[in-house]
Amino acid sequence: MTIAANQTAPDFSLQDENGTLHRLSDYRGKPVVLYFYPKDDTPGCTTEACAFRDDYSDYEGSGVVILGVSPDSPKSHKKFKEKYQLPFALLADEDHQVCELYGAWGRKKFMGREYDGVLRSTVVIGADGEIKKVFENVKPAGHSAEVLAALKG
Repeated sequence: MTIAANQTAPDFSLQDENGTLHRLSDYRGKPVVLYFYPKDDTPGCTTEACAFRDDYSDYEGSGVVILGVSPDSPKSHKKFKEKYQLPFALLADEDHQVCELYGAWGRKKFMGREYDGVLRSTVVIGADGEIKKVFENVKPAGHSAEVLAALKG
């Protein structure tokens, strides 16, 4: 499935690092930054998560909810979240169904090897549940600033 701006964000439910179930529909009425990342505690993913953490007060001040999604387990998410003191939920998409639903799963190449995995991307969802912006091929450094600019713009 390809998602794009101006369509309703597909609903889903996933567990966070504590086993608490989060449904996208639970956040209706608040803007949501849904970011998809490949793996906990790897260099790029840590850079991206820590940038969202460092800018968190800007998001919170605007009533924005940040949700990180990767195929890692809740246990892995818990360690990652605690290690870097991340103030937002990390959702476990172990069967990558939500990644696929949002077009964040596909063929990747790394060191000459091809495999299926998470395509680093972010979806900004309005308080009305409509997709406002989709960021594809995200570069971890500076991405949080791009997202904040899109939310203000």
